[in-house]
Amino acid sequence: MPLILPGNVASALGGGFEVANSCRFNRADDSYMSRTFGTPTNRKKFTISFWLKRGNVTVSNGVALFGSNGGDTSTFGTVHFNPHDDLVIGAANGSSDVLNLITDRKFRDVGAWYHICYIVDSTQATNTNRVKLYVNGIQETSFSTSTYPSEDEEFLFNMGTKVHTIGKYPYGVDVLSIDGYISEFVFIDGTTTSITDFGEFDEDSPTIWKPKDVSGLTFGNNGFYLDFEDSGDLGDDESGNTNDWTETNVAATDQATDTPTNNFCTLNGVFGVSNQTLAEGNLKVTNSTTTWNFRPATIGVTAGKWYAEYKISTTNYHLHGVCDLQYAVAQGVNSYTNVGFGTGGVGYYIDGEKYIAGTNSSYGNSYGDGEILGIALDMDNRKVYFAIDNTWQNSGDPTSGATGTGAISLPTTGTYTFAESVRSGGSVEVNFGNPPYANSSDAADANGYGAFEYAPPSGFLSLCTKNLGSDGG
Repeated sequence: MPLILPGNVASALGGGFEVANSCRFNRADDSYMSRTFGTPTNRKKFTISFWLKRGNVTVSNGVALFGSNGGDTSTFGTVHFNPHDDLVIGAANGSSDVLNLITDRKFRDVGAWYHICYIVDSTQATNTNRVKLYVNGIQETSFSTSTYPSEDEEFLFNMGTKVHTIGKYPYGVDVLSIDGYISEFVFIDGTTTSITDFGEFDEDSPTIWKPKDVSGLTFGNNGFYLDFEDSGDLGDDESGNTNDWTETNVAATDQATDTPTNNFCTLNGVFGVSNQTLAEGNLKVTNSTTTWNFRPATIGVTAGKWYAEYKISTTNYHLHGVCDLQYAVAQGVNSYTNVGFGTGGVGYYIDGEKYIAGTNSSYGNSYGDGEILGIALDMDNRKVYFAIDNTWQNSGDPTSGATGTGAISLPTTGTYTFAESVRSGGSVEVNFGNPPYANSSDAADANGYGAFEYAPPSGFLSLCTKNLGSDGG
């Protein structure tokens, strides 16, 4: 059976409402969406609901998710993560805080989807009932700071003529731009809602929160529903209100299939690497220093057959492959200076050599800028294969099973995952089935999931929770 790293795993379950797409926001591009609101239905009652998968965490100054711009740094509404990865819901009107809720707990899981829902009804007599924050269907009640609004407070959120933003701080501080994925973004204007309007707990796995179809809700004047299903217009409102959003530095390739109902593997953004820069939803990594750095992916497996592609962006120093996840976590960057050096690591170096737990030997051809390095991980037979632009090296045949024609045997018996390592200006984009770039030909796996440059070998699948849930990993 597979090992799925901790987090919301609704996407591994069958049945129910399916989310097709998300939007990938890249902080390096300063990507965001904006809209100037019109006349509200009721500024005392509104709801913000969206699903989020984080990229970079513990970011200086924090990470913006949603905001409203009052024209200066002291008049605003905001939903964001602070530099400590606490979730913050805030609003200010000049010199005073109208609202300030800061969670006690941290949000650092980059391998899971969070559902964040913020329900406001300032007409309530009890202050703690005026703002309710839910994460994955559970109300947050433990806050390090808790300033609640006055009764009948009218917020800057949902105020007409004011610019609202998704993925950027409301008054233009671009260091707070988001890096990650957002899906199923809903704003309800003027109607009292319930958390069960947006999600439900799975009947067979009652701790798992799943999205529901929101298209039938009453949205109000400023209400909107972004499902991100139109790649040519990712800010298109599907509520019926035509409250469309303007995209800035958001391209068609930012439409992603990584969603709350099918969670794809990414590179692990919380693994302790200091010299690598992550981008594109933790699918692109660059290292401009001369020090090797290594990073594993977010999902480890003990069985099944899995395929990934690595697009090489420079011809400097690249060594990519797979690693024993337990050794990677235990030894960290000290022993895993690159993927082939640590215990349990198997890597294919750019000059054509293979590295197994620090020992190198001849294996195949060299590879370089613009080429696709394919990796087929066969956990049923505990072997790994490498291809360059769909030519399997060392006369390899990933479908050869136990005989392992041209295979490299895994050196340990643990749980394995894909991994990368670069240095000296090396840059690589990794595709686990949800590419950060446009393929010339999108090839799915046998289950219909993933979009690869080349068709995965027969029996090999993209590393996503739909495949883990249906095939057993």
